Amino acid sequence: MEAKLYYPNMQNFTMDVNGEKILCDGEGYLLDLDAWSEDYVRASAEREALHLNDEHWQVIHFIRDFHTKHGVQAPVRDMIKHFKKAWGKEKGNSKYLHQIFPKGGPQKQGNRFAGVRKPKGEH
Repeated sequence: MEAKLYYPNMQNFTMDVNGEKILCDGEGYLLDLDAWSEDYVRASAEREALHLNDEHWQVIHFIRDFHTKHGVQAPVRDMIKHFKKAWGKEKGNSKYLHQIFPKGGPQKQGNRFAGVRKPKGEH
């Protein structure tokens, strides 16, 4: 399946995910959101030298679920509210979310792994 190029002049590359070529923009965001899979997340994390743990997966699934339910990206304040309840004050905060997603925090790196488009204003 050929991905629709929303920004035809943008640099892009293909990522090999279990023998399948997945088209990404130059920053690693999926160009075909339907190409998302947990294997894509693992390949992206390896490319970005990030060791995924359960907390990463919880954030990734929160972002995907929020996007599916509301059709928009999850605001950081909603993530903080959710994870403060789930993890407590020590981890349910912006600083911690940026620590576990060091390349742009949950809004950039988290969205990238979750297969959600770039944050508004980043195109």
